[in-house]
Amino acid sequence: MLKITNLVKKYGRFTAVDNLCMEISEGQIFGFVGANGAGKTTTMKIIAGLLAPTSGEVLVDGIDISVNPRLVKRKIGYMPDFFGVYDDLKVDEYMDFYAGIYGIPYRERKTITDQLLELVDLSHKRDSYVDNLSRGMKQRLCLARSLIHNPSLLVLDEPASGLDPRARIEMKGILRELRNMGKTVLISSHILSELSEICTSIGIISQGKIVACGTVDEILDKLSHTGRVKIKVREKMDEAVKLLQEQPSVGRIEINGNSIEANFKGDEQVLSEILKRLVMNEIPVVSFTETGGSLESVFMQLTEGSEGYNA
Repeated sequence: MLKITNLVKKYGRFTAVDNLCMEISEGQIFGFVGANGAGKTTTMKIIAGLLAPTSGEVLVDGIDISVNPRLVKRKIGYMPDFFGVYDDLKVDEYMDFYAGIYGIPYRERKTITDQLLELVDLSHKRDSYVDNLSRGMKQRLCLARSLIHNPSLLVLDEPASGLDPRARIEMKGILRELRNMGKTVLISSHILSELSEICTSIGIISQGKIVACGTVDEILDKLSHTGRVKIKVREKMDEAVKLLQEQPSVGRIEINGNSIEANFKGDEQVLSEILKRLVMNEIPVVSFTETGGSLESVFMQLTEGSEGYNA
């Protein structure tokens, strides 16, 4: 459904997208993971036809967007991370407005609007003004808007941004239903654990390049000798952190209260050596627990040194 080959986007001397290649098959929910500034939104805007690439090729359903952008845009439903709404319109008027933009015959608009509002659970709000909707409802309305012309590929940039837990759960349910309908979905998010729950594949982007791509299990398998350990100490936090930093097997370290979480490379023998080093240096260890690999830890390992991460 979507094939990107050697995509480059430069702004003067700055390279936002650097020789990016990826492919998404029909019916997939593909999670696009990366720090702020990694190149996610730029890539998505190029796919949606809102930005021209410096070089490279983007094919949607076999059609080159640079050759036939109008046809490609008919196949894409794009939901930006920051979107505008018309606050003086009611929900059904808002949907009718966009249906008109896409040239949908007037006699078909009500049926399509009814179906989409039911899909996103907004049928009971059809007579409400957009301005009076909650943020979660506005997100769902904009998702319905992106579906108004029945696109085969959805490009959703941070659709769960700013939503409360209940609204995120509702959004995940809608995305699963879209997959059941045969839609292909490209979704970006910083909520990594939730992406692992709903996505069939994940692509991790860092500094404009794809650094890992595949199913969540495949990505974790590639780093099967990496893990994460949580260490709780009663005191001597600074000394404990310094000792961990001196260990070549230990990677990124995070401090949360009196607990330390650290990425490490190796097996149980490596873990035992780390614990032994702490105990021998009289660090009062209260607990020492391997938390296992996770999408978050993989992300942090693969994007080590990237700037602007905001989980």
